[in-house]
Amino acid sequence: MLLDNKQVAIVGGGPAGLALARLLQLKGADVKVYERDIDRNVRVQGATLDLHEGTGLEALKRSGLLDKFYKYHRPVASKMLLVDRMLDIAFDDHNFATITAETRPEIDRAPLRDILLNSLRQDTVVWDSHFISMQRERKGWRLFFKNGSNAYADLVIAADGANSKVRPYLSDVEPVYSGITLIEGNIYNAEKYTPKLFSFARGGKVMAFDDGQFVGYGTKADGSIMFVVNFKTPENWLEQSGINFNNREEVFEWFKKDFASWSDEWHEFFTNDAVCFIPRPQYYFPLNQSWETDESLTLIGDAAHRMPPYAGEGANVALQDSFELAECLTGNQFTDIKEAIAHFEKEMVERGAKATKDTLENSERMFSKTGLAQMTEFFNHVKKQ
Repeated sequence: MLLDNKQVAIVGGGPAGLALARLLQLKGADVKVYERDIDRNVRVQGATLDLHEGTGLEALKRSGLLDKFYKYHRPVASKMLLVDRMLDIAFDDHNFATITAETRPEIDRAPLRDILLNSLRQDTVVWDSHFISMQRERKGWRLFFKNGSNAYADLVIAADGANSKVRPYLSDVEPVYSGITLIEGNIYNAEKYTPKLFSFARGGKVMAFDDGQFVGYGTKADGSIMFVVNFKTPENWLEQSGINFNNREEVFEWFKKDFASWSDEWHEFFTNDAVCFIPRPQYYFPLNQSWETDESLTLIGDAAHRMPPYAGEGANVALQDSFELAECLTGNQFTDIKEAIAHFEKEMVERGAKATKDTLENSERMFSKTGLAQMTEFFNHVKKQ
């Protein structure tokens, strides 16, 4: 095997990084995952994931974890309402979602992470390892972490997300601003703090569109809600707005002004002491990006092909990266690691470009003046199939 007597370091313990570690361990590779979280008990934020045939589900199948996935997946999470700014329903998926749940089953990020963590050898994940820098050493790399520790690896795989700190060691291609920024909000014990909106979702998710604006939210099994307020704006909006996103009142005042025509019922997200906000300008990497292959370093997931979340492809493409790279590195198709990585990267960039193109096209529909009508037409068409 190409990885015999090689130490592999995966930077980032998200779904793609953990899935890759699992797949490599199944073939006997020596792998460590360096994760910035202090331990596995840190709360896992982010939206519920819908996994697709051939990509996300295929990664779990190859990992031998599909049965465990279906033990914790949430059919109710597939149930969706499309509404306007006044919460008037244009499309109700609640009688249709059983089919959706079978073809694109959903799971919260926390149980998915637990499934993957529990599949790894006990000492695989090195917690509290916030990557700071690395330098070449022998034919590999010496990695340095915020806690003062360091480690050597013959092969480093960046799985550290959209704002990857490892990517610049391989590629200087800069991301492109999509024209859209979102404000993410997270509320734990949502039934207590946002009872009306929590009840309205009926355990599923809600997507509201109006004149180029989009608010969406979903409930999770732990009783929390994640919501996103999405809008078109110049790239420098964050700096120019002057909003302190740690100040709930400032964020609320902004929402009341910029979403003034929206129902007051949405204010429930902003008038409780439990909410916390994260601004997220949405970027993507150019569809024609390229770099010179390095036999000791490669990228997967958002570190390789970040994209906005408006087509549900990011996590699935990332998980496909995991099993495609594992196959290249542990199969018998290639004569050396550089050839294996070059083959993987060529196909990975093409997959990422296609998913990014689909996402950008979907964004145009969602953020058009007729976004609600277009999305309703789309899901009604799917429902009839």
